[in-house]
Amino acid sequence: MERVKFEICCNSLASAINAEKAGADRIELCANLQNGGTTPSIGMIEMCSKRTQIAINVLIRPRGGDFLYTDDEFEEIKTDIRKCKEYRVNGIVCGILTKDGEIDIERTRELVELSRPLEFTFHRAFDLSKDHIRSLRDVISTGADRILTSGMRRTAYEGKEILADLVRAAKDSIIIMPGSGINESNIKELYKEIGAKEYHFSASKRVDSQMEFRRENVLSSVEDDFTITYSDLDKIINTKKQIQNL
Repeated sequence: MERVKFEICCNSLASAINAEKAGADRIELCANLQNGGTTPSIGMIEMCSKRTQIAINVLIRPRGGDFLYTDDEFEEIKTDIRKCKEYRVNGIVCGILTKDGEIDIERTRELVELSRPLEFTFHRAFDLSKDHIRSLRDVISTGADRILTSGMRRTAYEGKEILADLVRAAKDSIIIMPGSGINESNIKELYKEIGAKEYHFSASKRVDSQMEFRRENVLSSVEDDFTITYSDLDKIINTKKQIQNL
C-alpha cells in the first residue's frame, strides 16, 4: 500500500503543534473556520513557522461567502501570497470562480505562477463549480498541484462517488484530496471507495473557556464567546490509525 498523507486544517498555533505531534504530514493554516476559513494573520503564520517544522500550507481567502472576487480583492489575495513567501511555508491554498460557476483559469493561473516555488492547492471553491470533470481539467490547466474537494457535496462521505470519479479521471495529473467531515469513523470506508492518497480533516474539539467571569449576551452567544475550538491530538492519531495498517 502506498503511504497515505494527512493534512490537518488548523486554526491556531496550538492546533498546528498538535498536528505535528500526531505525525501529520502537513497543515492547512487558516482563520474563521466557522465561515469556512479565511486568511490567517501574519502573526499566526510567523508563529507556526517558528514553532513547528511541519509543512505549512496557508489558506488565502480574503472573506467568507462566494469565490467571485473584485479587482481589489484579487490584489489583496496576491499581496497575501507575496507576504507568505517571506516565511517558511510549503504552499498556498486558494481558488477563484467566474460568475458563471466555472474555474477562473486566467486568474488562478496567475496565482499559481505567483506562488512558485511553493505548492498550490485549489480549494473547495471547486465544489461550487458547475461540472466536476470540466472543472478538473480547468484546474489542471492552471498548473495547480492539488484539489481540495468534498465531491461537490456538504461532506466527503456524501460526495464519495464524485470523489472516486475525480481520482480516476485525474490519474497522475493532479492530486485529489478529499476533505470535509472526515473522521475516524468514516476514513477507512472513504479510502477503500475513493482510493485517494491524501486526506484533509480538522479533528476539531470544542473546549470550555477558562474564564471565570462571564458577561452574557454581549458579543454573540455564550457558547461562542466562551468556547475554543482546536485540532485535537488524540482525534488526529485515531483517524490516522484507521488506514495506516490496511
